[in-house]
Amino acid sequence: MSNLRIRSLRLAKGLTLAELASASQVSAGMLSQVERGLTDPSLETLRQIARVFSVPLFELFTDPVDMSTVSVTRKGEHIEISSPATAIRYGRLSAPGRNLEVLHGRLAPGGVSSSAVRSHPAEECIVVLAGTLHVDFKESQITLGPGDSAHYDSRIPHRMMNTGEQEAEFIISVTPPSH
Repeated sequence: MSNLRIRSLRLAKGLTLAELASASQVSAGMLSQVERGLTDPSLETLRQIARVFSVPLFELFTDPVDMSTVSVTRKGEHIEISSPATAIRYGRLSAPGRNLEVLHGRLAPGGVSSSAVRSHPAEECIVVLAGTLHVDFKESQITLGPGDSAHYDSRIPHRMMNTGEQEAEFIISVTPPSH
């Protein structure tokens, strides 16, 4: 799980807990608890840690794969993360270590993907499967229903919101994988 991968990434970079804490702006105590599997970090904490290691968020959960092979992820084997604070859940459908990340997302009514709009150097395409998803950009907002899609430059600050009464379900593809 994430505790073993975070520790191995930290040690591979030659960082102490204090150095990782300073670089990620996550307390050394929290990092120690995460590495020992005593607590589950928030989605934002995982993002902060992933940025320090310059790896996509989901890479904190798995070891890299051989790029020369065909990767198959069977139903039920998807790595999932969630954020109770924002009511979002992601399951990674694509293999780790590749240039394209495909996620299956679910956003509860009233939920948001992050507390504020954020950007990252990537390109995204969202396809809504069920419910209604609002994509809030810094200066505009679009509403997507089942079968609708949006493709955009992720350097534009954005976040997803569900203002509907049912869970929004969607597929999102990101290249390169987001940190």
